[in-house]
Amino acid sequence: MKRRNFLKNSTAATAGMLSAPLMISCKTENEKKISSSNEKNINPIVICTWNFFNASAKAWKVLSNGGDALDAIEQGVKVEEDDASNQTVGTGGRPDRDGKVTLDACIMDKDGNCGAVLAMQNIANPISVARKVMEDTPHVMLAGKGAEQFAYEKGFKKTDLLTEQSKKEWLEWKKTSQYKPIINIENHDTIGMLAIDKNGDIAGGCTTSGMAYKMAGRVGDSPIIGAGLFVDNEVGGATATGVGEEVVRTVGSFLIVELMRQGKSPQEACEEGVKRIMAKNEGRNDFQIGFIAINKKGETGGYCIQPGFSYRTYSEEGHINNPSQSFL
Repeated sequence: MKRRNFLKNSTAATAGMLSAPLMISCKTENEKKISSSNEKNINPIVICTWNFFNASAKAWKVLSNGGDALDAIEQGVKVEEDDASNQTVGTGGRPDRDGKVTLDACIMDKDGNCGAVLAMQNIANPISVARKVMEDTPHVMLAGKGAEQFAYEKGFKKTDLLTEQSKKEWLEWKKTSQYKPIINIENHDTIGMLAIDKNGDIAGGCTTSGMAYKMAGRVGDSPIIGAGLFVDNEVGGATATGVGEEVVRTVGSFLIVELMRQGKSPQEACEEGVKRIMAKNEGRNDFQIGFIAINKKGETGGYCIQPGFSYRTYSEEGHINNPSQSFL
């Protein structure tokens, strides 16, 4: 009996030893199949909020020449920062109610590194300063005078950001001082941009002069990682425009990336992000929010509250302005 039990147990153990490698082998093969099914030739693509033709064209030029996503983002949004006729970003941006132009920006790379500047004055390219914060300091955010001083130390020049046109409009506004941002005009205060390069790596950036005639010191969602911008190189990225306070309250861009992680498409994730904001603002329809997103496959999406928002994409398929679907 003892010998029979021994042989029985030995046979079972041997079978277990043989089956374990077999199971591991099957698991490895299954993982390879799953990995193979998820693999796709990644073509470079850039997507940005609003119909910023020149910005997306610049970013695409970097990508199509083999450049990386982070450089494409910086070069792309700088086009709008340097355009004085764009009164929502950079030089020529509308000032706060005290007549001071304060700029916000953030940038995020494929490794999750990020940098931001908040309420910075007298520096024309906050996206580039944000990148310096990311690459040259142990910090993520620098604000106000500290951000400005850091920019000077990095070689950025002092610039008068208040143009005659923006000053004229501010002086006219002061006659009534009524704070009623116009939907799709004074509160489309951002260019947010996402890009995928030839290596399949994702980066993003966001830059703004903020709400026109805001209270001094006001900061919206644009330079806040997770709110105005978030990138996860395994999943995708998202960025926002509109009334930043509402995006901050829902950590909007992070939410959208997490929804994509759970299996939603970029379009579905953007729609859910807007719906959550509207659920917290029941009965309100006097403000605009727009989200755009891109996933690892290069699929894109966009959604907003009010009609009128659009987002531009540039890839091998062309340079396209996409009218966004809206909640209302």
